[in-house]
Amino acid sequence: MLESIIQNIFNALQWGSYYSLIALGYCLVYGVLLLINFAHGDIFMVGAYIGFFISTLFLGHYHFFPYVLPKGVVLALTIPLTMFLTSCVGVFIERVAYRPLRRKGANRLYVVITALMAGLILENGNLALLGASRKKFPELLDKTIYHFGNITLTNVKIIVILSAFLVFWLLHFIVTKTKIGMAMRAISYDRFAVPLMGIPVDTIIVFTFILGSSMAAIAGILFAMSYPILDPYMGAMVGWKAFIAAVVGGIGDIRGAFVGGFLLGFVEILVVAFFPSTFRDLIAFTILLIILSFKPTGIFGIAKTTKI
Repeated sequence: MLESIIQNIFNALQWGSYYSLIALGYCLVYGVLLLINFAHGDIFMVGAYIGFFISTLFLGHYHFFPYVLPKGVVLALTIPLTMFLTSCVGVFIERVAYRPLRRKGANRLYVVITALMAGLILENGNLALLGASRKKFPELLDKTIYHFGNITLTNVKIIVILSAFLVFWLLHFIVTKTKIGMAMRAISYDRFAVPLMGIPVDTIIVFTFILGSSMAAIAGILFAMSYPILDPYMGAMVGWKAFIAAVVGGIGDIRGAFVGGFLLGFVEILVVAFFPSTFRDLIAFTILLIILSFKPTGIFGIAKTTKI
C-alpha cells in the first residue's frame, strides 16, 4: 500500500510538472498585461512540433542534412533551439494579434477573443500544413528504469520533475531579483505610470512573451519525451487544465501557478488511483471548483481594489 502511494506521488509530480510549466506562462502574461493568453496551450503544442523537426533533422532523417549526431548532442541542441523558435512564435502573436488591440485601447473582451482565435489558427494551421497523421517524437535519451521494490522510476521522469523546479527557481529569481523583473512587476501594478519613469513597456512585454513561450517549449519537449505521440490538438486540453491550475493557485502569482499545477497533477493521479479513469476530469475539476468556492482569488491570490 505504501509503495503504491509513493509511486502515485512520483506520477503526480511528473504530471504536475507539465501543468506548472505551462501555468507559469499563463501567469506571466496575465501578471503583466492582465491578459489571459488562451493561445498558450497551443504554443506548447508548437514547441513539441518544433522540437520534433529539429531533433529529426540532427538525427539525419532529411536528405538535405545527411549528418547523424549523437543523441546527447541532439538533445543539447534541440532544447535551446526549440526555446528560441517557440519564443519567436509567441512574440509574433503578440506583435500581430495583441499589440494593435492594446494600442487602440480595445476592450479586454476583444483581446480574449483574439487569443482564442490565435490558438485555433495554430491548431488548424498545423493540421493544414502537416496533415492529421500523428508524429512520433524520436528517443533522444536512452531510457533507464530504476526499481526500488515495487516503485519504478525512469530517468526521464526524474529529469521532468527536476526541470520544473529548476525553471521555477530561475523564473522566481528573474522576477524578484533583476531589474527587468522589477519592471515587469511595475507594469502589472500600474501600466500607465510606468512609461513616465522611462521603462520601455513594449520591450518588457516582449520579454514576458519570450519567457512564457520558452517555458511552454520546455514543457512540450519534456512531454514529448515521455509521451512521444504528437498531434495538432495535443495542447488544447493540457492548456485549459494548466490555465485552471493557474487560477486555482492564484493567477498573477508565479508561486500560485507552480503550486496549482502540482495540485492538479496530484488530484488527477489520486482520482485515477481510487476511481475509474473516466471519472478523472469530473472529480478533479469538482475538487478544484470547491477550492475556488472557498478561496475565489486562488491559493496565493490577493483581492485587489480599484481606485476610482
